[in-house]
Amino acid sequence: MSDSAANAKATLAVAFCFLANGVLARETWARERLEPFVGQGFEVRLPLVAPLSLVIGAGARIAEGNAPTAAIVTPGGVIGDSALADELRYLRRHLRPDVEEELSRFVGDVAAQRLASSARSFLQWQLDAVQRIGEALADYAVQERRALVRRAELADLAERIEELNRAIERLERRL
Repeated sequence: MSDSAANAKATLAVAFCFLANGVLARETWARERLEPFVGQGFEVRLPLVAPLSLVIGAGARIAEGNAPTAAIVTPGGVIGDSALADELRYLRRHLRPDVEEELSRFVGDVAAQRLASSARSFLQWQLDAVQRIGEALADYAVQERRALVRRAELADLAERIEELNRAIERLERRL
């Protein structure tokens, strides 16, 4: 372990760099694609945490740094129009780390499989809960509060208004 790694504080940026560099160490093609961008910086923005300022270092290793930001990486995608942003978009699409494989290096195969399965189940449970809450709120707004109108009711109202306009026009012609 190098002196800089031994003296590094345990921050989210250091953890992110450790995981990203672990994946890059096994994917030589990805490191080769990042090699031209040594010295360029990018930012990782995750929900509920401060942005991480990172830089592509020697050997295409990712490290903490304060280089000018050429791209911003978010859970929704990569923002920016630089060559580094384009490359990070490419890597995001094609570099798929195996989470279970990464975990198995630390906790073993069986525990990694169970942890990954539990994480997937937890995530599915959260997504299902969000969907159900959304449906319940929409149902409440439509049925109980009458704050929203269903499309069929709105179309019926528009048809009745049009019918009323035609009746008014006929009446005006008579007069």
